[in-house]
This record gives sequence, structure tokens and C-alpha cells, in this order.
Amino acid sequence: MEPNIRTLIVDDEPYSRDELKHLLRAFPFIQIVDEAETGEAAIVKALHLQPDVVFLDIEMPRINGMEAAKAFSELKKVPLVVFTTAYPQFAVEAFRFNAIDYLLKPYDEEQLQDTIHRIEKKFSSLFDPENERPAGKLAVESDREIYYLEPKDIFYIVRDDKLTKLITKTGEYETKTPLKDLESRLTGYGFFRIHKSFLVNLEYVTRLTPWFNGAYQLQIQGRKEMLSVSRNYVKALRTRLEI
Repeated sequence: MEPNIRTLIVDDEPYSRDELKHLLRAFPFIQIVDEAETGEAAIVKALHLQPDVVFLDIEMPRINGMEAAKAFSELKKVPLVVFTTAYPQFAVEAFRFNAIDYLLKPYDEEQLQDTIHRIEKKFSSLFDPENERPAGKLAVESDREIYYLEPKDIFYIVRDDKLTKLITKTGEYETKTPLKDLESRLTGYGFFRIHKSFLVNLEYVTRLTPWFNGAYQLQIQGRKEMLSVSRNYVKALRTRLEI
């Protein structure tokens, strides 16, 4: 059975939402989890439903698509965004928000198919288990040099002020690359977000200790420091760690 790509449709025009829903039925792995008619509703639903993809209309009253996309970028799980609009002049600005694609209304079936293919590539590890662990090393720019690190050698990564630190078997590296970007690049390597500032390699977790207010502390093999686990991540972390 093919996995589902959870999809949210956002448009203030009911006809446009219905048209897109109809066209997306041609792709059985696209699971429409909900729809929204305002930017405000889209942000709330994205927060609670955690969709993989949002088809997002740009021209909406009050909070428009660009503003909603900016809000999505702050979520724990950032969805892919496909902007939709009847106005081609928004294309350049749309891609500043790292949109995966841009669709003009009325929808063209061939263009939509191209968009779906792009989405499939982004989620290729879901469709082909052999792609779950990508080949190659993690390139990290630090002190004006580029280091190529083996993901299996990284204990954990922490965001500290404006720098991101990678704690590894071979040493510590500082980079300006956001934690969120490194998390995306390390998909499939067994890393897990335990806090807004910490990403850990589950292979090296040796102990989980209750702390206070539902939070925990975590210890990494061969390291003395204890890492904070936010209570929002505890349940999912225990599920990943336990057989």
C-alpha cells in the first residue's frame, strides 16, 4: 500500500477548492486532510493537523498566502507549500518563501501533474525504502572551510544563539546553518528533535531521566552533559526509542 501525503487546501473561493480537490483525486497517495478558506484558519489547521503539503492561495483577505506561508515556517513541522493564484506577477515573490511550486488558475492538469511529481521526489523515502538513507556525507561550512561529516559520527546538534554546533566523534563544529535545515538534510539517519534547540542521534541515547513539569533529561553515550527534552517531544521520543 502506498503511503499517504497529507494535504491541506487553502483558498477563499469554494469553487477553486472544489476544482483542486477533484483534480487531486487522480493521485491516490494525496490524502486531503482538510481545507480552509482564510489564512487564519490555515495556520491553525496546519498547527494541529501537521500536513505534509499545503496548496495555498495567495490572494486572501486579512492574512494572505504569503503571510500564512511565513507563519508555516515557524511550525515544528514545516509543510511544503504550493502557491496558487490567478496572478502570475506573484511568482517571484512566492519562491522567496521556498515554495516547491506555483500554480496558476484555472488549473492546468499537466502543470498539476508536474507539481505532484516534484512533491513525490521530496517524499521519495516514503515511496522507496531504499532511498530512506541517502548516500554521501553532510557538508558543513565552519570557519570559512567546508567539512564533510559522516552522519553516523554526529552525537547531537544544538542551536546556540546565532550559531549551530555539531558535537561529533571527531570534534565540535560551528556553523550558521539553521538547525531546521540540518534536520531536513539528516532525514533517514535516525536523528530526532528533542527540543527546539536540540537534534540528537538516537543511536547514542543511553538514558532518559524525568526532570520537572513533564520534561526529561537525556544522556548521550560517551558524553557527560545532560540534554533537555521538552515535554512536547517526550511521548514521541519514547515511542522511537522503545521496542
